[in-house]
Amino acid sequence: MGSELICAHSFLVNSLSAPGRGEEDPDDPQTVQAMQIALHVPKIDPPVRTDLLAAAARAVVQVCLDPRAAESGSWHDALEQWYGHRIRKIARRARGAGWDGVQALPGCTATAGTAMARAFIPSAVGEVPHAISKLQIRGTDVPLEDDAPGDPGIPLIAIDTSLDMTAGKAAAQAGHGSMLLAAAMSSDAVAAWAAVGFPLQVREVPRKLFAELAAEPGAVAVQDSGFTEVAPGSTTVVALPGSYA
Repeated sequence: MGSELICAHSFLVNSLSAPGRGEEDPDDPQTVQAMQIALHVPKIDPPVRTDLLAAAARAVVQVCLDPRAAESGSWHDALEQWYGHRIRKIARRARGAGWDGVQALPGCTATAGTAMARAFIPSAVGEVPHAISKLQIRGTDVPLEDDAPGDPGIPLIAIDTSLDMTAGKAAAQAGHGSMLLAAAMSSDAVAAWAAVGFPLQVREVPRKLFAELAAEPGAVAVQDSGFTEVAPGSTTVVALPGSYA
């Protein structure tokens, strides 16, 4: 596990720092690469919003640092294609049979408090498995709640509430934050984080506090391309490593 994790981490770091990465998109929209994320949102007792975002973020980083990312094969190839383009994620609502039906597809399921989410290995938009594509993109929203104080030792993904993102959009941005945070960490820090299951916390915070967090040492910012909901170049997420700096 140790050497595979180091290789998967190196693959992530080197891919995201490659010259010219993500500068061009395919001419055919159906070949655009994206990671699909299924958010478990049952009708009865839906999850706490920040738990749902944290589960999505954990699932994404688990896919990126899975041992299979370090080996030749479909998992590695899917990530390689995705890393080479603009990083896109699409969050969908899953419940009941729809949630059960995607568990066998290649990916990682993560839990956080009241919530579960599953991130899948990326693919071209036109090649998304039917069990995933039939899940609704709309209907992912769950209401904001009063945030409890966080644990300063656990990696934090802070989201700017002034952008008024839906839960689906925020989940995709949180996932982007977790993978960029992992890429910014040393291999030793990532190994320590992985050893305890990639714990992290998500907090949706006012613009003033968001700006303060962005100025902290080790902060990693996510700037959105502006395809949906927010203006191009908006800083949506700031990720901080906690005790894993």
